Amino acid sequence: MKNAIFRCLLAVLAALPLAAAAQPYPNKPIRMIVPFPAGGTVDFFARVISPKLSEALGQQIVVDNRAGAGGNIAAELVAKSAPDGYTLLMGSEIVAINISLYSKLGYDPVKDLDPVVLVGTVPNILVTSQTFAPNSLKELIAAAKAQPGKLSYGSTGHGTSSQLSSELMKSMAGIHVVHIPYKGGAPAIADLMGGQLEMMFVNMPTAMPFVQGGKLKVLGVSSGHRVPELPNVPTIDEAGLKGFETYAWSGVYAPAGTPRDIVSRLNSEILKVLAMPSIREKLAGQGATAAGGSPEQFKKFTKDEIEKWAKVIKTSGAKIE
Repeated sequence: MKNAIFRCLLAVLAALPLAAAAQPYPNKPIRMIVPFPAGGTVDFFARVISPKLSEALGQQIVVDNRAGAGGNIAAELVAKSAPDGYTLLMGSEIVAINISLYSKLGYDPVKDLDPVVLVGTVPNILVTSQTFAPNSLKELIAAAKAQPGKLSYGSTGHGTSSQLSSELMKSMAGIHVVHIPYKGGAPAIADLMGGQLEMMFVNMPTAMPFVQGGKLKVLGVSSGHRVPELPNVPTIDEAGLKGFETYAWSGVYAPAGTPRDIVSRLNSEILKVLAMPSIREKLAGQGATAAGGSPEQFKKFTKDEIEKWAKVIKTSGAKIE
């Protein structure tokens, strides 16, 4: 009798791991890795959708900021994580940029990451401190030409659309301005307002509170059209650099090999979150536009972005060894 009971207990204990594994996804908290510090645009996207996504999935979404190496630390961390849907990357254009910008990467953004969904897009805006004399792009270019190598611009890091937008402007305008990279938008804006920098292209969600508070001037918008939040601000194209157009974006990636049913579940739930009027209002309030689409569409978008930014990097001569 005792032996029978003992064998029964052993059978129950042996089945526990299988029972846990059989639980539907998700059955524990999910980490959403952000490649930049809190307060930036990518972090903004992550924190806007996470609460509603958490409600939909029935599990906590932990936003984990892992800044460094132009976003490569976070991207590599996710690329090398278990493909089980519990570690996700809130990626950005750095996923498409760094493959051309860096000589060596510890991961392949095409082979090692599975696209889940494009969350949103946002233009960059060219901002200066209120004490910087130029009040237009034309005046800024004139000031830079009068003092070659004396003025500086900040960016949210090497290889971000913030830097490459500035490099494209430099190339098109024929000016020499010194690049000072930062680990995110918040510290760069602090130095911009403090006078340590003269100018900066920064994502709208990061800059708008300072613009609305009268602490920063806006000289132009990087997108191909004006934005409703800044109706009187011209595009960089309108302001004199014909053909200029760049923007930033954010989207969710999972480690390559993540089961398709998990990717589909995440895609479906995030699309529902992005369709919520309250979420769309929060995004629009900061100049961002909700995106969406299927994992396949996001995969094609990523490949197209890789090709686009490769051309910009080649033209600018930007390269990190």
